[in-house]
Amino acid sequence: MKTLIIPGYRGSENGHWQRQWLAEDETARLVEQDDWENPVLSQWLHVLEAALAETPGAILVAHSLGCVLVSHLASRPSAAHVAGALLVAPADAERMAVQDPKFRSFAPLPRHNLGFPSIVAASRDDPHMSFNKARALADIWGSGFVDMKYAGHINIESGFGSWPEARILAESMRRPQEALRTQRAA
Repeated sequence: MKTLIIPGYRGSENGHWQRQWLAEDETARLVEQDDWENPVLSQWLHVLEAALAETPGAILVAHSLGCVLVSHLASRPSAAHVAGALLVAPADAERMAVQDPKFRSFAPLPRHNLGFPSIVAASRDDPHMSFNKARALADIWGSGFVDMKYAGHINIESGFGSWPEARILAESMRRPQEALRTQRAA
């Protein structure tokens, strides 16, 4: 089972925990957007869906605006190919769209069950999403929730280079899938 790494706005710079994951895990693949500076939901969805078509059953590991992308993917047929999603520090696309029109296509935030296993990891002092809104979205999305305490945006600026706990969280979604395959084979 492969891992698709889905950065947010501007991509994840060198040293970011997502980039380190890619360097350390040969089964991980970056979902590389054509334009990290000018996000357009329909274009980003197309790229993500193409990656999923090549790697059905992948675990998605998203950060920031990438989490919003995954939440929009959930209402599309290609979501059937998602084994699970780790959604780290989701961005508040609604607030971002008010501040900058380039984010309008990502708003409003989807408010429905994602339909695949997921975990939201959020911080109490993330400048891009209030903790209460992240927790409420996790409930709506049917996601597990991890309180990261005071971890900022869970990126380089807040001290997250290597973050092995992210791999543990993603791995927790692989185990149920593997158990299901074993039961079906028996």
